[in-house]
Amino acid sequence: MGLTPPSLYAAFGNKQRLFEEASTLYFERTCEAVDSAAALPSTREAIARILDDTAHAHTNPETPAGCLMLTDPRLDAQREVLRQRLKDRLDQGVRDHDLAAEANTDHLASFLVAVLRGMSGCARDGGTREDLLAIAGTAMATLPAPTHDRGN
Repeated sequence: MGLTPPSLYAAFGNKQRLFEEASTLYFERTCEAVDSAAALPSTREAIARILDDTAHAHTNPETPAGCLMLTDPRLDAQREVLRQRLKDRLDQGVRDHDLAAEANTDHLASFLVAVLRGMSGCARDGGTREDLLAIAGTAMATLPAPTHDRGN
């Protein structure tokens, strides 16, 4: 692209500011994808979409493997926002009777973030899309089923 460090710093000020702007844009796109998935009718569909999207994004040959937001220590606050969005969708699932009433949505949300982080690490270590989809499938199996039908 012909860019040099001085031209980048002229545009952004310094490396830290460049990182902040890039990670903010990356985070906004991640939130858009999570929000789109969360809008699906059932909790299982929503979580499955998030996990599937993650597997595909982390193994896209056109981008670096893994996920900056899920692995960089400086982005802990963004991961907490992601965890809270997952928890909100899981809470909705309990209210909608998609998940067991006794489901601990706080723990489940933390578990799902850990799964997403693990999928990122697996991709960075050379894991294939099939490897990540297998992890996603195993994570889906941990979601507690509702204890009764909606009509009861």
